[in-house]
Amino acid sequence: MKEQEYPFIPFERESFSEDEMLKRSKSFFEWADTRRSVRDFSDRPVSKEVMENLLMTGSTAPSGAHKQPWTFCLISNNELKSRLRALAEEEEKKSYGGRMSDEWIEDLAPLGTDWEKEFIDIAPWIVVVMKRPYELNSDGTKRQNYYVSESVGLASGFLLMAIHNAGLVALTHTPSPMNFIAKALERPENERPFLLIPVGHPSANAQVPDLSRKSKSDVIEYYD
Repeated sequence: MKEQEYPFIPFERESFSEDEMLKRSKSFFEWADTRRSVRDFSDRPVSKEVMENLLMTGSTAPSGAHKQPWTFCLISNNELKSRLRALAEEEEKKSYGGRMSDEWIEDLAPLGTDWEKEFIDIAPWIVVVMKRPYELNSDGTKRQNYYVSESVGLASGFLLMAIHNAGLVALTHTPSPMNFIAKALERPENERPFLLIPVGHPSANAQVPDLSRKSKSDVIEYYD
């Protein structure tokens, strides 16, 4: 092994037999396949400690040059949530009222979505995932981050599975354009909104669309 300029540490983790790997991979897939996007939330509280654990799990995701170009804004303030809802609905009205194509509207129809976003008010927590294209040095100069959208997308995926693992539900909401979020939260110039994710318990009468995911043959191409 070549000599390293920077410190490395031994990598250690448990390993499994082929049978155990098959068992674990199958059970994890079956569990992950029960995850659904939910729009019907309860206002039942979730502790800040739980949310912090979920966000730090998201932050274990890999990132370009290990720059970790994300910020998780954790919101429980009711006044701020209501403001975000009003701003999101203002943009969504424009989208559903003409900015989105007829094809887009048709594709959304099975999901039962519309411009009203009451879940922003109801869910106990709103997570706004911000991406950082660059870092701001103390002297005001900029230092570039790399593969920012890919890295923040991975962190968001880790976060969603952590939420599912905790027995909670979430929804990935992307009002477009999203610049109003950064302004409402008074975020620094190097942060851009990536996702708005309500997190909490499902309501007692929560429903989800009767949909199916693509099959193995639809999503895997083999090159043996």
